[in-house]
Amino acid sequence: MSPESGGWRRYDTTLFPVFHERFEEKWGEGTAPFLDPSVFESDQPRPRAQWINVDTGAAVAVVPVWEDDPAARSFAVFYLPPAGGIWVLRPPGISPYVEAVSNGPATSAPAATLRNDSFRKAVEHAEAFIYGT
Repeated sequence: MSPESGGWRRYDTTLFPVFHERFEEKWGEGTAPFLDPSVFESDQPRPRAQWINVDTGAAVAVVPVWEDDPAARSFAVFYLPPAGGIWVLRPPGISPYVEAVSNGPATSAPAATLRNDSFRKAVEHAEAFIYGT
């Protein structure tokens, strides 16, 4: 199945604010700093990936997530059904990673490799969900 089939299109510009809105609607205000659209684009954690189904309005996003420590992250896959709500699609085998910080441990090649591997696995999981592969 081609990546553009079934109405799905990759959209990697700005993260859709509806991810943040629906997450906080479900789990409470302030629970999704990793999806907050008020954070300037240059301050958003990277990498991210996003798809939208132009036929149904559904959307999928892969984003780095964290709780108390913004340096310790992992990736999550979120699905927005067309009728509302939000699902967290738990990717198998996703490893936590340390975000690059000045003079921090993530400036090493192994840390960057771990982050990139984690992201790749999350994107593969999202694409398997979207395209049924």
